[in-house]
Amino acid sequence: MSFQFDHLVHFVNDPKEAVQLFRQQGVHAVDGGVHENRGTYNGLSYFDLSYIEFLGAYDKKLIEERPNLAYSLIETVVNDAYTEGFARIAIRTTQIEQAAEYFARQGLTVNGPVPLSRRRPDGSVVSWRLLYIGHPDQELPLPFIIQWDESDEERRSDLADRGVIAPHPAGDLSLSFVAFAVKDAESTAAHWAKWLGLKPGEAYVDESLQARCRSLLLPGGNLVFASPIGSGGAVSDVLAARGERAFLAGIAGSSAKGDQKVLGGIYRFLD
Repeated sequence: MSFQFDHLVHFVNDPKEAVQLFRQQGVHAVDGGVHENRGTYNGLSYFDLSYIEFLGAYDKKLIEERPNLAYSLIETVVNDAYTEGFARIAIRTTQIEQAAEYFARQGLTVNGPVPLSRRRPDGSVVSWRLLYIGHPDQELPLPFIIQWDESDEERRSDLADRGVIAPHPAGDLSLSFVAFAVKDAESTAAHWAKWLGLKPGEAYVDESLQARCRSLLLPGGNLVFASPIGSGGAVSDVLAARGERAFLAGIAGSSAKGDQKVLGGIYRFLD
């Protein structure tokens, strides 16, 4: 199977606030729209077709009344008690039915594909299908799989025409990676590499995080697994407070460098 990074879900109390905070950093971001009858809405920041989704809840009662599949994004958000921070990542395919069969053969729990849609601020509707996968022995939630109802070329053209994809004032930005705090970086990376068919990248120590890291190569945004060295540092803090999860996103091409804490997540701006 062939996959590409699609998006990082950053759960926030108010997506409009998140959009404004990103704009203040020189990062283009827009209102996304409403997931009708599902209780959620969002804001978006695109880096070509890789993007960050600022997901918020407008009706928690509606969210919790709806049946949600095991390993779904909403299950993750509810189990996190709607706490701000990075929730999950999605990876993109053009063969979602075959992907469901592929993951079942890998011994993973598979739910879906499920058709979904969102109404944009201008009233138009965008639609896609989602596939949820998981493994009972894994604390870190696996990516969910998305297939859009338009091709990449059609989506890129449409999003650019709508001003959703647009230049970033801070520079020619791209989503470089998403990092996950885990107890054992090498073991977790090996599992994800096997299940997702990804090639291993660099192994290194990040002194600023006080963590040992292992990367996996994924078009559109690499994955980095970080386990703590000792008892201090951001990775250790995340594990102690919230367990294994995504916690840091790297954005390359910025004129301003360094880590920015934004609504429970960390964004690292790189050269």
